[in-house]
Amino acid sequence: MKRSRTQSCWEVWNLSVTRMMLKILLVAGLLGWVECQDSQSMTPEEKTVIRDLILEMFDHAYGSYMKYAYPADELMPLSCRGRVRGEEPNRGDIDDSLGKFSLTLIDTLDTLVVLNKLDEFEDAVRKTVRDVRLDNDVVVSVFETNIRVLGGLLGAHVMADLLRQRGERMQWYEDELLNMAKELGHRLLPAFNTTSGLPYPKVNLRYGVQNPLSRTGTESDTCTACAGTMILEFAALSRLSGEAVFEEHARKALDVLWERRQRGSDLVGTVINIHNGEWVRRDSGVGAGIDSYYEYLMKAYILLGDNVFLERFNTHYSAIMKYISQPPLLLNVHMHNPTVSVRSWMDSLLAFFPGLQVLRGDLKPAIETHEMLYQVTKQHKFLPEAFTTEFRVHWGQHLLRPEFAESTYYLYKATSDPYYLRVGQSIVEKLNAYARVPCGFAAVQDVRTGTHEDRMDSFFLAEMFKYLYLLFTEKTHLPIDIDDYIFTTEAHLLPVSLSTTQPSCLGNITETVPVAQEEDLFTHSCPSTETLFPNNPSFAKTIRDGYKYLTGVGRAVHPLPVREIELPLHDNGMEPVEFLKSMGISLTPLNEVIAGDTGNRREHKGLYRVKLVAELSQTPEEEVVPHVVQLISPPFLGRTVLTAGPAKFGMDLTKQEHGVKGTVVRASPYTACGPIDNTVELKGHIALALRGDCMFAAKARWLQEAGAIGVVFVDHREGSNSEETPLFQMVGDGDSTDDITIPLVFLFSLEGTVLTAALEEHHNVDVLLLSKERQLGHDKTEKPIGVNIKLRLAEEGELEEVAAGGPTLEFVLEKEDVLLDTEEEEEEELEEKQSQPPQQFCTRAPESDRTEQLSADSSQTQNSNSGPDTNH
Repeated sequence: MKRSRTQSCWEVWNLSVTRMMLKILLVAGLLGWVECQDSQSMTPEEKTVIRDLILEMFDHAYGSYMKYAYPADELMPLSCRGRVRGEEPNRGDIDDSLGKFSLTLIDTLDTLVVLNKLDEFEDAVRKTVRDVRLDNDVVVSVFETNIRVLGGLLGAHVMADLLRQRGERMQWYEDELLNMAKELGHRLLPAFNTTSGLPYPKVNLRYGVQNPLSRTGTESDTCTACAGTMILEFAALSRLSGEAVFEEHARKALDVLWERRQRGSDLVGTVINIHNGEWVRRDSGVGAGIDSYYEYLMKAYILLGDNVFLERFNTHYSAIMKYISQPPLLLNVHMHNPTVSVRSWMDSLLAFFPGLQVLRGDLKPAIETHEMLYQVTKQHKFLPEAFTTEFRVHWGQHLLRPEFAESTYYLYKATSDPYYLRVGQSIVEKLNAYARVPCGFAAVQDVRTGTHEDRMDSFFLAEMFKYLYLLFTEKTHLPIDIDDYIFTTEAHLLPVSLSTTQPSCLGNITETVPVAQEEDLFTHSCPSTETLFPNNPSFAKTIRDGYKYLTGVGRAVHPLPVREIELPLHDNGMEPVEFLKSMGISLTPLNEVIAGDTGNRREHKGLYRVKLVAELSQTPEEEVVPHVVQLISPPFLGRTVLTAGPAKFGMDLTKQEHGVKGTVVRASPYTACGPIDNTVELKGHIALALRGDCMFAAKARWLQEAGAIGVVFVDHREGSNSEETPLFQMVGDGDSTDDITIPLVFLFSLEGTVLTAALEEHHNVDVLLLSKERQLGHDKTEKPIGVNIKLRLAEEGELEEVAAGGPTLEFVLEKEDVLLDTEEEEEEELEEKQSQPPQQFCTRAPESDRTEQLSADSSQTQNSNSGPDTNH
């Protein structure tokens, strides 16, 4: 028995040792894995696996478009059908990309070549030549049609011509795509028929702009990027076709923008009047509305070799880095007062800018901003359409935009740092995990909820897969030499040889005036990795590490250290102490500490701890106050209540006890971005208008001028609703909105559909616009109570007096800990406050009383609102 017991003990001990060794090995393995992950190295086999996955994902997306949508412009991946303009609900200016010209097919053509799908490319070119018409009676965006369709045709022509010259494929091709590009170019030219030379934002493909049948030509404004993103496609078309007219018009538009820059800051605004060249919106940044203007100045120099574009870009770039860049942030400023930021959020389109900085050779800020963006994607899975400077969601939509992948590709090309391969891998994995659906890939309606939107924009196939595939593919495995081409803003490929092999068109008509600016190594040359990273491959990592935990994701949670308040007063000079006492500040020398605490505190003569007294007061929390649109005419009789968002300008409905009552009349034009046609019908009524095309404030002014007594805006984003999307406050356009005095509310798409359906069925629909707490039949509840803690310095001996007079908290700020003294009565009072019922944010009419599905905002909507929204 003794031997058996000994043996048994030995076996138990042996088993314990074995388990311990296994744990050690496991920990060592994990540490090794972590170290490997930290080094971010990637084997060729891993790259091959990811590259094959990208190809499979592309096949799924492109195959779904061809199976379910072609020849429609875009795929609706949730509905598994094509989006045909006029057959689906109007989405406002988003639909101006659709021209009934098989947009996604044309936008994807040169992607097929890059991905080495040459059979599919030849088949797609045949379909394009056979099926696509460009003379449709459709009003389209000049900007979107240029970058997506004209650029797609040109890039595909360049690829087809290259394959034909090799003698292996496309022997039947006779420049059909170039001829189509030339036809489209001529159909876009009428947009440039303005006094300034800046193009109209829209054109009718069949009737142009001025024709009475064109249904366009009344617009007066365009965005800076819309006017300044023509030169690559138009110049390439001129060089390839021999017709100089296209390049001349594109150059003229760039000349006007350059001349209209703010001379003091060298910045440009966001929206400009196409007739007189005056700025309409003067906020300046590198994101939406301006982004590709800067991009095309740099790339026009690379493509055309014209120094004037480089000089202009360098001038603007110096201003951007001086005023807009606040590493790692890029914040909009006022072009006339650029030292002040005009908003506290950023839009996702600025994610292209690190890639542009790589072309410029300015790697440090590119790495910083890119790392910030990567941290945001780790926090929210995707880049939200807009996010705050605290990296919270401002607008949660994600449209599968490619700009972050684009900058990732450029940074990897510049640094060869495998870290950026891991970033690309995360993009691939998140697309597969959170955007993939049975019929393609769907945009994310809100990154906070993960809900999908029934859209897959053409740029997803044109850009995203191109950049991801190139990121994981060696140059020798590509069917073309990618370094021989410049990417347009839609990632279409134009040969850099155009500046030397094709005849030059007329020079820039603007006299170039030398601008004094600081020059650096890359002012007039492309960056070199040998210069950027001389024997220092970890250079990029040292920059990134400073922003590794920018958003807090991945950081270990540690309690904040308690800090001392130290006042360096001299022992022999009591005058400062007496002076502080006269101000009500009571001081105690640090060496006079409570018993038992001496060992935990440093002894310093002349250093004092300061006692602070906290007083509790009740203040209402600032929040987005929900409004409602209440249908009060028969058969609704107040039972249909639609949750609405407020505006920060116009009439304050929270101060109107009975709200504003009126009959709803749909504005014409529905977007209300110009003179209102139906002023007679609208006068004295509440206008219904669609979001999009221009700012909320601009719409409100047109409708107020037409005689409307209120406005209900409806979201143009299909499927949006107040249950899943946080409410926001509409804000103005940067200028004074004091002239707008009518009430304004905003309905998401789902709630807006209820109202429009009611209007179509009953024609006369009366509504009440009012704050939600004032709606008819609504039981009022108390507002939520917040706690505002005010700190003040106590006078000597005051603590004992105050303790008996009300709820007080005594904070003793010391090195190692904080002493918190509370009286029993204070605890009881606080508990009593905490036991009060919470504010009810969700209110609905009783089920039995409702004739329509109501849409009320949720508590999540209230608690996660992102503040004001300026999107239009």
